[in-house]
Amino acid sequence: MIKTRSVLLFVLILAAAGMACGQNVPRKPSSLNSKAAAGPDANGQCRPIDMGEANAPEQKPAFANQTRVCEVKSKTAFDVTVVAKGLEMPWAVEPLPDGAFLITEKSGVMRIVSASGKIGGPIKGLLPVGQGDVSDAGREGGLPRITARGQGGLLDVALSPNFEKDSTIFWSFSEQREGGSGTSVARGVLIENRRALKDVRVIFRALPTYANGLHFGSRLAFGPDGKLYITLGDRSDRPNRAKVQQLDNHLGKIIRINPDGTIPEDNPFNKKPGALPEIWDLGHRNVQSAAFDGKGRLWTVEHGARGGDELNLIEKGKNYGWSVVTYGEEYSGEPIPGSVTQKEGYVSPVYYWDPVIAPSGMEVYTGNAFSEWRGNIFVGGLRSQRLVRLVLADGRVTGEEHLLTERRSRIRDVRQGPDGALYVVTDATGGELLRITPRK
Repeated sequence: MIKTRSVLLFVLILAAAGMACGQNVPRKPSSLNSKAAAGPDANGQCRPIDMGEANAPEQKPAFANQTRVCEVKSKTAFDVTVVAKGLEMPWAVEPLPDGAFLITEKSGVMRIVSASGKIGGPIKGLLPVGQGDVSDAGREGGLPRITARGQGGLLDVALSPNFEKDSTIFWSFSEQREGGSGTSVARGVLIENRRALKDVRVIFRALPTYANGLHFGSRLAFGPDGKLYITLGDRSDRPNRAKVQQLDNHLGKIIRINPDGTIPEDNPFNKKPGALPEIWDLGHRNVQSAAFDGKGRLWTVEHGARGGDELNLIEKGKNYGWSVVTYGEEYSGEPIPGSVTQKEGYVSPVYYWDPVIAPSGMEVYTGNAFSEWRGNIFVGGLRSQRLVRLVLADGRVTGEEHLLTERRSRIRDVRQGPDGALYVVTDATGGELLRITPRK
């Protein structure tokens, strides 16, 4: 009896020690963070990455390798360096020609991080006359009025195609308006050694205004045509879904405008009665990832519902389906009402994830530092806490690799720098700017 009590006491002491030092006790990773071994299985078939059980396993892909493609492993070893830390919920990183970085933080601050990692103060704005209805000149930073509610805030930032000559930048944000908020895009000129902005003006406002803090979209990408492409969300609530399929509003659309905010004559719906002429395509849920490849093609990745994140190749005037054609299911687990996974007249995604990666930020790699990665797509994962690499051939995904999983960080944005390195920001209070370079 004494011996039994002694053993029991010893076990209890061990258990208590384990709980007291819980952060040091090894834990088995969840199925979301586990990875099947790369290469063929016992039957000679390749293995996809183990992301866990599908949310909608009854839904079938439209073609081979549209989902759960074979896992691949990079042959190139690489190092991950922390360039800077202590950023406050960074949303975007834009490498500058001299090696510094332009960073946006959701709260409404834009700042410069030097090449050596020194974090600069908030960039101050000089607002033009007549913009009092959309600005808050008394707030530090001086940018147009931003609402940082929910998924909103100061979001993406992009350099002018002629940045080295005109020092002009563009940024997207959720703008506080009468009756709610909406995605807006502004432009301004960096002055005073990039410590301030002048000539600030809003060049686009998504309509309708809506009173929630969800699905603003907001990635900005300049095409080889010199036009600015703006991705937008559906604002989440079910009553808005029908609007995504209508051309009299901006919800769930990609917008194409000139850098001064005017509308290009060759937009697909420019002459269509009742349509907003700045619309480039339609049928999206919430696009937070967009990038052009070396062939001038626009790729996007959008947040789907449960089990419906999509990689799409964007074409002029096309309809990408939401919520008529989509993969996945409602967050409740119920089917998405009235939807199918394929339908004539709607574009199927090039690739989809079930379960989701929760995508934000992307880059199509074109640099020389990683020759193996040239032409690959990189996508930040929020819920999945990883950097997703997709290998493409002839417009289809042929392999998938998940990187940075050991860091357990929400990846908000990824961009290629002038040096060919990849730069990543993590979505956190105390967020980091990371550099990915080949191991020497």
